[in-house]
Amino acid sequence: MLAEFSIIPIGIGESMGDQIAKVLKIVDDSGLPYKANPMGTVVEGKWDEVMTIIKKCHQEVMRNSPRIVTSISIDDRPGKPNRITEKLKSVEKRLGKKVKK
Repeated sequence: MLAEFSIIPIGIGESMGDQIAKVLKIVDDSGLPYKANPMGTVVEGKWDEVMTIIKKCHQEVMRNSPRIVTSISIDDRPGKPNRITEKLKSVEKRLGKKVKK
């Protein structure tokens, strides 16, 4: 399962770098494959593993923010491992070139 999530703290000012760093540390420490991007993070794993990580991230940001918005998008396709890399490779094969990363 792939899950892309973003956590937006509200009421802490314009800079969110400190909060994002805390979230990515939780994700990195999980040992699950992930890719961070400018608008969120994609994590690959089993349902309970991924949701546990997202919950930990949500709770961590909530400690320092009076309000947060967490968005989650899930792509669940059992029996297809390594989708965090293979999904994009499939598109690149069809496109005939690498996409910008």
